[in-house]
Amino acid sequence: MTATSTASATTSLVPREPPPTTTRDVHRKPLRRRIGDSIVPTFAALGILFLLVPVAYTVVFSFNSAGKTNLVWRGFTLDNWRNPCGAPQVCQAFGHSLQVGLLSTLIATVLGTLVAIALVRFQFRGRSAANLLIFLPMSTPEVVLGAALLAQFLSVRVPLGFSTVVASHVLFCISFVVVTVKARVSSLDPALEEAAADLYASPLQAFWRVTFPLLLPGIAAAALLAFSLSFDDFIVTNFTSGSYETFPKFVYISATRGIPPQANVISSFMFVLALAIVVIVQLVGYARGKRLRSR
Repeated sequence: MTATSTASATTSLVPREPPPTTTRDVHRKPLRRRIGDSIVPTFAALGILFLLVPVAYTVVFSFNSAGKTNLVWRGFTLDNWRNPCGAPQVCQAFGHSLQVGLLSTLIATVLGTLVAIALVRFQFRGRSAANLLIFLPMSTPEVVLGAALLAQFLSVRVPLGFSTVVASHVLFCISFVVVTVKARVSSLDPALEEAAADLYASPLQAFWRVTFPLLLPGIAAAALLAFSLSFDDFIVTNFTSGSYETFPKFVYISATRGIPPQANVISSFMFVLALAIVVIVQLVGYARGKRLRSR
């Protein structure tokens, strides 16, 4: 065998590298694969657009120079933002929603946090039944829940108003608080509390100095969720409020003649505020994670 034949045989045994992919080869993908790659982004964009259209409508019509109705665009103006309380009872209804939301969130967060800790860390009779009952307000349709609460209030002759709305909101908000905080409690290592006890900390000191700071992000998330559910609830509130008017009830009643632009101003402000809170939380979490990774 000659040197030339040996070299050619050796060359044939060495695997050849595939040719580099070019832009032309990329465009040669089968039509079915190209359609499949574009389906998910297309539907995602359509879903986001579907969610943002009502928000965009609300923001745009907050600048409408409306007369008696706000159903037709009549011109651009900033008067609605300069005087958001210009429409009758709009700020009063908004204040009622803030009062109900803050009070029900406070009560539901405190009670829900205690229930979540008890369900995770303690063994007691009826624990399984309590876990099941926690999910009932979440799974019950709001029409059924509102009708049941109304019947209960009427049977005990409790006048409908602020107190009944708060009690109703606490009832369905506490389930979401328990589920959210319970997930956070389950992720904590009980050895941390045992270590605090070994260092002569009382149970109360161990809770405030060890458990509570670790639970605080979950509690804050649960409180924000409870407030958002309480603030924009209409069905349960409509059953249990009587003549007490919240912001969602005001918007519903005003919808027949066109929601006042001042209501659109308040709605736009709440949307921007919620969006700002989410962005700030994400930026703070990103900065904290980056700082921890750099150590």
